Order: sequence, then C-alpha cells, then structure tokens
Amino acid sequence: MDIHEYQAKEILRDAGVPVPRGGRATTPEQAGHTAAALGGAAWVVKAQVHSGGRGEAGGVTLCRSEAEVREAAAGLIGTRLVTCQTGAAGKPVDSVWVEAATEIARELYIGLVLDRTEERAMLVASAEGGMEIEELAARAPEALHRRAIDPATGLRDFEARELAFALGLTGAQVAQMVAILGACYRAWRESDATMLEINPLVVTGAGDLVALDAKMSVDGNALFRRPRIAELRDAAQEDPRERAAADHGLAYVGLDGDIGCIINGAGLAMATMDMIQLAGGAPANFLDIGGGASPERVAQAFRTVLADPNVGVVLVNIFAGINRCDWVAEGVVQACRELGLTQPVVVRLSGTNVEEGRRILRASGLPLVTADTLAEAAEAAVAARAQRAA
Repeated sequence: MDIHEYQAKEILRDAGVPVPRGGRATTPEQAGHTAAALGGAAWVVKAQVHSGGRGEAGGVTLCRSEAEVREAAAGLIGTRLVTCQTGAAGKPVDSVWVEAATEIARELYIGLVLDRTEERAMLVASAEGGMEIEELAARAPEALHRRAIDPATGLRDFEARELAFALGLTGAQVAQMVAILGACYRAWRESDATMLEINPLVVTGAGDLVALDAKMSVDGNALFRRPRIAELRDAAQEDPRERAAADHGLAYVGLDGDIGCIINGAGLAMATMDMIQLAGGAPANFLDIGGGASPERVAQAFRTVLADPNVGVVLVNIFAGINRCDWVAEGVVQACRELGLTQPVVVRLSGTNVEEGRRILRASGLPLVTADTLAEAAEAAVAARAQRAA
C-alpha cells in the first residue's frame, strides 16, 4: 500500500528525521492560509498523488506570494495529474502539500527497500539526488552505495558513518546523517514498509540535512498489526478494479489487454499470461482466486474481470489441488447465467474432481469453450477474441 508524501513525512518526523514545515490543503483558500501561517518569502505547492515524477508533470510549483500559492493550488486540486508513472489516466489530486521553501546547496538520495535476494533491508544512497533512481542506476551504477542491514543488529552507527563519508559529508553533517539513517530504518521497520525513499535529502545553505521529499510503501499483508498505517490508505488513488477486487479478497492487477483471466495460483496466473502472449493475445488482468474458491467467489471473480470494458473474452484456468474443479464449474455456470455474458468463455480444468467439473459445464447447456491444456486454452481464447472482433 502506498501513502502520500505528507503522510510519509509525518512518520519520518515522528521518528526524528528533519522535514520542512508544511501543511496539507484541500482548497486554494486553505493553501493560501497555510502559506501565511508558515511565513517566509517563498513556498512550494506539491500535488499529493501516489506517483513519482510530479515535478516534470507540473505537480510541483515554487511560489513567491500567497496569491501564487492559491493559483497553483487551484490549478491542481480537482484535476488528474498524469506522470511518467501513472499511465494515461493519471491520478486524482484531492489535496496539495504547502511547505516553506528550502535553500538547497546539495541534493542527496537515500532509500530503503526490501531486498528479497538478501532477505533483509537494503540501504541505498547516492550523492546524486533529485533524479529518478532507475535512471541513475542505468547511467552510473557506481554512484549507488548499497548496504544490507542485518535484522539482528539493525543499522549500526559505523555503517551509517561509512555511507556518510562515501557521500562526501564532513563534520557535523556526518553525525546528522547517522541520526537520519537510524531514524529512517526505525520508521521503515516499525511501519512494515517495503520501500522508503527520500529524494532529495538536501544539504541546506546553513549546512543542515533536511528530507525535502518522501515516498513510502508498506506491506498490505501487515496492516492488521499496523492500524495507524492502515488508516492512511487513500482508496481514491487506487485502480477501482483493483480496489473492488481487494474488498472481496481477490488478488487482481489490471493490465491493458482484452483477454480476462481467472486463475488459481500466482505462478499459474503468470504462466497463463505468458501463454496468451505467445498465442498472439494480450491479457487484460492478473487475477488469482486462491486455493479455496467457492462458486460465489468464482462468480465474484467474473464480475471483477468484466468490470473492465476492454475484456472481450474470459479465460478460466484452474489446476485444482486444495480447490475443486466442480466448485469452479458451478461458479462459472452461476456467473454466466446471472451476468448474462455475451463474451466467449474458455475454461480449462485440471486436478481434483475434474471429471465432475467438466460434466457440470457440459450439462449447463451454455456455449462454453473447453480445453484440456493451457496451450489449447490460450489459443482458443485468442481465436475467440479474433472472431469476436471480426
């Protein structure tokens, strides 16, 4: 689950990371009042969306008067911001963050990610901040300094000092960086985060370190033990299809194709999408109905997939172990009858109670296309989509 910049900064501030003074505003008037309360001669207005690349997309504006702050907020609130990470649909801007401008002498980068290869947190730092880390890694991988953190000891001071020296910091800045890195790791660990990024972490004109921006993603599976973090969810920033699926306990990711997929098991789902591509088609989604799918759950999966208007064919691919093919078949028949499907439906069943499942499909009298193998199912789905489009 992603959270907004202002929420990530609140978590970091509570952990001891210095962040600029600021306030959230949901109207242009509130933005102007926030700037007045902050004082100073310049402010930055930032669109609050779950996306990077806001600056290049016009989502970050430097203002030198309260009137400019109100104008910048009015140009953002109520719009959809399209960035390099949002896709063409963009993300809705429901609020902005107004903060006092900071005098910048240097820009650094620090980030914490869950490294599944190392099976621990990986601290990444660079003396080149203010740019996309992916671009920097491709252009100059040697500019990235990495440190795996042992969960038994946490980030030790000497490790943080080594990174501070590698970034060219000296004097009191080294002690500041040690404190900031330690606070970031505590915030990362205590939030069950999978990613924490400060880009840029700036050296101010006075020589102090300040987190000018912050991005944070947390493990959705751990929200049950992090109620404070769970309250930070902004459903408006999520794909409505994925949000509806999550509300029904389905693992769903929307894609750009037109063949809807209903599958049990993440590995089988990935293999099915690959086979659709190999057959010349394009999957519309990833959807894993899980291991104990009841007929009602299968029917809900159909509703979720068909909520995408681009879906022209539905492919059901089930390898039943814990699951049962007869349950899935009953769900397919129930969904087709309740929803009045006009799209072709291709069904491939294998595993527990497969013969009973196939009997239920045959006895339904519905125009279902059945297949014995994954390759046959993918080819049948692509052929049905081509025939429907002709």
